[in-house]
Order: sequence, then structure tokens, then C-alpha cells
Amino acid sequence: MKFFVDTADVKEIRELNALGLLDGVTTNPSLILKSGGDIKKVTKEICSIVDGPVSAEVVATEYDQMMREAKILAKIASNVCIKVPLTLDGLRACKSIRSDLNRDVNVTLCFSANQALLAAKAGATFISPFVGRIDDTGSDGMELIAEIKTIYDNYDFTTEILTASVRTVNHVKQAALIGAHVVTAPPATLRALVSHPLTDKGLAAFLADWAKTGQKIG
Repeated sequence: MKFFVDTADVKEIRELNALGLLDGVTTNPSLILKSGGDIKKVTKEICSIVDGPVSAEVVATEYDQMMREAKILAKIASNVCIKVPLTLDGLRACKSIRSDLNRDVNVTLCFSANQALLAAKAGATFISPFVGRIDDTGSDGMELIAEIKTIYDNYDFTTEILTASVRTVNHVKQAALIGAHVVTAPPATLRALVSHPLTDKGLAAFLADWAKTGQKIG
């Protein structure tokens, strides 16, 4: 499974990338706002840190303006992945960006298997189902991931399932068990994957025993 981090915080991205955990980055207008930076400058800096795709989202809602914004975002760096909403105009833009600009496209705000099917038909590189927001409505977001996986496998679609709106480490585990290709999560959630009380307890015991030996390594 690929790990993307869902943030526009350059400091967080540098730290996680140094750990060797990152395969890419996802951003959106809300995360750009939170970063306090200019979208072009922030995106360019992020693209210089990671080798993988960096999703930068158009904010237009109609096709022609989406394409104008996509061309501007594509010029920022070679690893910019254009992010478009799952609307009819967004799907049309997806197809054009893939064919005319030859750039990766992340189709976002997916909440149904039918939407995911349309995105794959449009040639999306990634589809982003928002599992956390679905959970918020009382439904099971991971059920959607399973449905999309079945449909994509049925027809050998190459679109990768990018599990988004991840709230917990359990979301990550469930997505991996289902076979989602990618998960994008906030920095805190990615770091929490390493935590387990028995690991902490075992390490403390090892260190206590080592201290009793009076030895040093190096």
C-alpha cells in the first residue's frame, strides 16, 4: 500500500519524507488555507520534497475554467497531480487532462460506487472515496472501499483507490485488508501507526535489562 500524507504543512512533509514513509501528498483548498501560503509556492515546495504525486486541486466548477486552472497547476512541477471534483464537468476535465495534458488526475469527493465507476471510465489515475465523512452519516465508509475494489477488479480498471478522509489507524488497516492501493492520512494518523503499548513495554524492559549489564555499544 502507498502512503500519502494529507497536508500542506511543509515541515510535517519534510519530517515524514525523511522517515521514508511517503509515496505522495494530497492537498485541497482547506489545507492550503490552513498552511497560510500561496497555492503555487506551497505546491512547488512540496513537489521539491517528495518524488511521488502531489495532488493540487482546481477550484473552478465548470469545465473551461477547470482546464485553465489545470494547465497552470501542471506547470508548477512534473509531479503535480491535478485534483478535480466528482461532477460531470470534473469527469470531463479528468478525461481531457489525461489525454491532452498527459498528467495524473485525482478525482475527489467520491461517496458512491457508481461515482467511482464513472471516474475510472473517465481515466482517473486515482479515485478518492471519503470514508470518514461517510462514517459521520452513520454508514460504513469501508464498505464503499470494498465495493469499489470489487468493481475495479471485475473490469481490470487501472484507477487506483486512494482511501481519503481517514480518521483512525483502523481505517488504514481496513483499507489495506480490502486491498486499496493508497491511503492518505493526516500526519498524526500516519505517526500513530507505529504505536502499540506492548512495543513500549517491551522496549522499556529491554533498556532496563541493558542498563544492568553496564555495557555500551560504541
